[in-house]
Amino acid sequence: MLGQARVIGEIFSGILIGPSVFGRMAPHLFARFFPQTSFAALETLSTIGLILFLFVVGSDLNLEHLQRQKKIALVASLASIVLPFGLAIAFAPLFRARFSPNGVGTIPFSLFLGVSMSITAFPVLARILEERKMQASSLGGTALLCAAVDDVAAWLLLAVAMTFIANQANSPGIYIRFLWLGAYVATMLFVVRPVSRWIGSRRGDERLSHELLGLMLALGLASAAFTDAIGVHPLFGAFLAGTCFPRIPAWQRALRARTESVLSLVLLPLFFALTGLRTRLDQVGDTKAWLWTGFILLLAIIGKMGGAVFGARLTGQGWRSSFALGALLNTRGLVELIVLNIAFDAHVFSPTLFTMLVVMALVTTSITSPILDWLKLPNECEPSIAEDATLRQTT
Repeated sequence: MLGQARVIGEIFSGILIGPSVFGRMAPHLFARFFPQTSFAALETLSTIGLILFLFVVGSDLNLEHLQRQKKIALVASLASIVLPFGLAIAFAPLFRARFSPNGVGTIPFSLFLGVSMSITAFPVLARILEERKMQASSLGGTALLCAAVDDVAAWLLLAVAMTFIANQANSPGIYIRFLWLGAYVATMLFVVRPVSRWIGSRRGDERLSHELLGLMLALGLASAAFTDAIGVHPLFGAFLAGTCFPRIPAWQRALRARTESVLSLVLLPLFFALTGLRTRLDQVGDTKAWLWTGFILLLAIIGKMGGAVFGARLTGQGWRSSFALGALLNTRGLVELIVLNIAFDAHVFSPTLFTMLVVMALVTTSITSPILDWLKLPNECEPSIAEDATLRQTT
């Protein structure tokens, strides 16, 4: 009814039944209905759902579009990371003086703030594209590739930030993580993908059997577990495993049909609702705090959306396509909330700054669909990036 993606409604539903609203109105009932001991099992189920969802998204990605759009994806990704990260570093001393807990160093605080400003919520973006039937379009494919690059860079920066936090001595060093990540990506691209392509060429005329489906899903879960073990993030592993899925239309349709109901109706809404359930909007209670929140929001939009638009324009794209890409990459949502929770648990962000950044994440995600509607992009998506450039060259 409001033109928002279902994700937004699911997160706000969690906020309404969480400590910010229901917990404040009826704290005893809230503690009884939502005991902390019940969260672990629900989190496990919802995280598995998100991993499976990203595997499906990766399996449906149009790799031919990505090959045609490597230049804009690289330039737009770089600009949409560098600009917001640079703005966060520039203003980090200002925020640290007011909102950081005692004893937090300048470097970890700045790095965590930079990651918070520069990350894109890949799963939320993927779901918005799916609901608008844009996931296989030129613009959608480019946005997904840019978001994937953004998130890999952000998680690596987060790993760097974690090395500056106390009690991290037993975790793998950053160089070891880089080596493991490089070996993992090389294995997926040069071993797993060719084997998957060979299987598709040998059995592509058959239907997707339960055995093959189970093998592919096991690959996705194993890939997610491996990237989680090396300190990147399981979502990236699930997505990369999905891109190795054989590009056989009948198999892709079967995978989506067999997983769509349980993902869309149960596991994904549970994930987003649980995220909202942990959000404390009551931490921002006065006018001064809301002014600081507005300032954070302004920096976030200028940095992320402005960087993506600038990068797209550098590659010769039109203004409408550039703004559409910027609006999509400005989506933060769930992945941002994950990063913020990591920073909060590490005692880098105070509860007030944490809540301000949560508000920023929700607002930047909420304005994505209205901006796309204002740009008048059809649901099937105009041939915006590569085709738009070709059209302008011919005219």
